[in-house]
Amino acid sequence: MSPSTRSYNLAARMGRWSASHWKTAVFGWLAFVVAAFAIGMQVGTKNIDMQDANVGQSNKADKILQEGFPQADPQTEFVLVQSARKTIADPAFRATVNDVLGAVKGNPAIKSLKSPLDPKNGDQVSKNRRTVIVTWNMKGKADAAKKKIDSIEASVTKVGDRHPGFYVGEAGSVSSGKALAKMFTDQLKQAGERSIPITILVLLLVFGALVAVGIPLLLALSGVAATIGLVALPSHLVPLDQNVSAVILLIGLAVGVDYTLFYLKREREERAAGRSPRAALEAAAATSGRSVLISGLTVMIAMAGMMFSGDKATIGFGIAAMMVVGIAMLGSLTVLPALLAHLGDKVEKGKIPFLGRRRRDGGENRFWKAILKPALRRPAIAASVAGAALIAMALPTLNMHTAQSGLDALPNSAPTVPTLKKIQAAFSNGEAAQGEVAIKADIDSPATQQAIAALKAKTIAEKVNSGSINVEVNPAHTVARVDIPFVGKGTDSTSNAALRKLRNDVLPSTIGRVKGAEYAVTGQTANSADSNALLKRKAPIVFGFVLLLAFALLLVSFRSVVIALKGILLNLLSVGAAYGVLVAVFQWGWGSGLLGFQSDGGIAQWLPIFMFVILFGLSMDYHVFILSRIREAYDRGLKTGDAVEQGITTTAGVVSSAALVMVGVFAVFALMPILDMKEMGIGLAAAVLIDATIVRAVLLPATMKLLGDWNWYLPKHLGWLPKLERQQPGPEKQEPAFEPAR
Repeated sequence: MSPSTRSYNLAARMGRWSASHWKTAVFGWLAFVVAAFAIGMQVGTKNIDMQDANVGQSNKADKILQEGFPQADPQTEFVLVQSARKTIADPAFRATVNDVLGAVKGNPAIKSLKSPLDPKNGDQVSKNRRTVIVTWNMKGKADAAKKKIDSIEASVTKVGDRHPGFYVGEAGSVSSGKALAKMFTDQLKQAGERSIPITILVLLLVFGALVAVGIPLLLALSGVAATIGLVALPSHLVPLDQNVSAVILLIGLAVGVDYTLFYLKREREERAAGRSPRAALEAAAATSGRSVLISGLTVMIAMAGMMFSGDKATIGFGIAAMMVVGIAMLGSLTVLPALLAHLGDKVEKGKIPFLGRRRRDGGENRFWKAILKPALRRPAIAASVAGAALIAMALPTLNMHTAQSGLDALPNSAPTVPTLKKIQAAFSNGEAAQGEVAIKADIDSPATQQAIAALKAKTIAEKVNSGSINVEVNPAHTVARVDIPFVGKGTDSTSNAALRKLRNDVLPSTIGRVKGAEYAVTGQTANSADSNALLKRKAPIVFGFVLLLAFALLLVSFRSVVIALKGILLNLLSVGAAYGVLVAVFQWGWGSGLLGFQSDGGIAQWLPIFMFVILFGLSMDYHVFILSRIREAYDRGLKTGDAVEQGITTTAGVVSSAALVMVGVFAVFALMPILDMKEMGIGLAAAVLIDATIVRAVLLPATMKLLGDWNWYLPKHLGWLPKLERQQPGPEKQEPAFEPAR
C-alpha cells in the first residue's frame, strides 16, 4: 500500500500520520497525560454527598429531615457491653458499664448520652439482661465527627482491656462508616495492585519479550492516569462515587491492554509473514486499528447505558468508563503506531529464552484450529449443544432476587462488624437498622400529636418495630423524626414487609389524616427498597438503549442485518449465562464453601445493570475483532466457511490472551472478603471466560457456517447505509525504506 494512497479508513490515516510524526505523537501523548493529571489535582474530584445519595421516598424523607434539622443523620454511636454468664444486676457488669460512661462522658464531641443503667432506658438492655448498649450522638457534621471519633474509640478499647471478662465494642454511624469505607477503599486498591502482575505475566506468555510487554502495560496505565485526572472536570456537574478510581483502573487496564494487544499482534504477524516495517504497520492500522475504533465506540455506547440508571453512583461510573475507554482507544490509534514505527524490530528486545522460543507471531493457531474443526464439521450439532449449554446456565436468572447488601455481606473480620452483629442478635436489629419517619407539620397541634401517638401505637400493634420508638422534634417544631427499629435483619423479607406495612397502612391512617402534613420513610430498609425499585424500573431502558445502539453500530460497520442481530443475541446469551452462574453461586450458595462466604439469599442490587453494561461492552471487543478478520478473508474471495475458519484461528490466540488478562483481573475480586466484590469478580470473570470459549470458539463459527452467505445479508432498502472502507493488506509494493520523521 503506497503511503500516498488516499484512505477513508480513519484508523489507517491516524496510524500513518503517527508513524510519520512519531515524536509529535509520543511526546504529545505524554504532555496530554501530565496535563490531564495536573488538571485533576488542581480542580479536585467532587464526590457524591451521601446525605443526597438516596432515591425515591427515602430521598424525600432525607430532604425533610435536612430542612428541619441541621444534621439529618443523628450520627448515633453505641458501645455494646456483653457477658456470657453475668447479668446487668451483677456489680462487675455495672462497673464495666460505668467505666464506659466515664470514658466518654464530658467529651465535647458528643451529646445525648444515654445509660442502660437508667430505668428510663430499659430498651437498651436485652431480654436476657446479659447485653446492654450505651448510646450517644456525635456533634457537628460528618467530616468533623470522623476526625474526633478515633480518640473516643481508643478510650472504649482501653475500657475493654480493663475488663477482660466482658465484650466491650463500639460501632455506629460514624465509627462503622469510617472504618468500613477505609476497608473497602483498601481492598479495591489491593485488587488493582494485584491485577498488574497478573497482566504482566499473561503478556510475557503472549509476547515473550520485555519491551513488547512494557508497551501495552505502560500505554494502558498512562491512559488510566489521564482519565483519573480528567474525570475531575465532569465530577463538578455529576458528583462521583469515591471508588470511581478503582473502576477506572480495572476497565482501563482491561481495554487498554486488549486494544494494544490486537494492534501489536497483527503488526508482528505481518512482519513474520515477511512484510517490511512500513507495510506491516499500515496493514495493522487498516485492519486491527479499524477493529479497535469500532470496538471502542461500541464499548463507549454500552457504558453510556449507565447514564439512564437513575442511580448517582452508577451514572458516575458510566461517565468514567466512557472516558477511560475513549482515551485508551485514542492511545492505541496514535501512540502505539508511533512507537512501533520508531522501535521497529527492537520491540523484540529483552526476550525471555524459553518463552521467546515457544511464541509464534504469525499464521494460524494450531490449538484453536483443532478445537474449531468439530464445530465447522458438524455446525448444527455444535450450535445446538453450545446454545443448550448457555440456555441451561442462564435458567437460574429467572429466580434472581436483588437486594441492598446488609451485615451478612461483610466478613466478621471487618471493623465494628462483630459488634453490629451482636447488637443485631441481642436486640433484634433494634439500633443497627433503624427506620426513620420524617414528618413535616405543625408538630405542637393537637391533631399532629394525636397522629404521632396513634402512629406509635399502631406500629407496635402491627408488629412493625422490634424496639422502643423515639421521637425527636426540631427547635422550630415544624419537623419531627420518629425512629422505628424494624423487625428482621434490615434487608430481608421480614423487614421489607414491615416497611410496606408502615408506608402503605400505618402512616396513611395516622399522619396521613393530618391536614397539610408531609411524611416519608428513610433508613437502611427504605433505602434498599427504593434503590431496588428504581433499578428494576430503569433496567429495561438501559438494556434497550445499549442493544439498539450496538445493533446500529454493528449494522453500519459490517453492512449486515444478520451479523448485527446475531452479535446482539450472542452477547445476550453470554450475559444471561453469567447471571445464571451468579445466582447459582451466591443466591443459592453453591460456592460458599470454596469461596469462603455466607449467602444472604440475594444478589447486590447494583450488580445486574453494572454487569450487563460492562460485559456487553467488553464482549463486543472480541466480537468485532473476530468478525473483522472473517470479513477481511471473505472480501479476499474466500468462501464463508473458509473465511470463518481462517478468521477465528488467526485471532483465537489473541482473543484468548486478552480474555485471560480480563479473567485474571476480575478474579482478583473473588478473593476480597466483601460479598458484593466477590459477586462482581466471579460474575465478570465467568462471563468473559464463557464468552471467549463457548460463544466465540463454538457458537459463533458454527452459526456462521450454517448461515453461509446469509451472514452478509443486507435488505435492498438499507442500501443507503454508508460504506466504511475495509483496506486489505495486498501484495507489497517495492518502496524506499520507511524512515519516520525525526
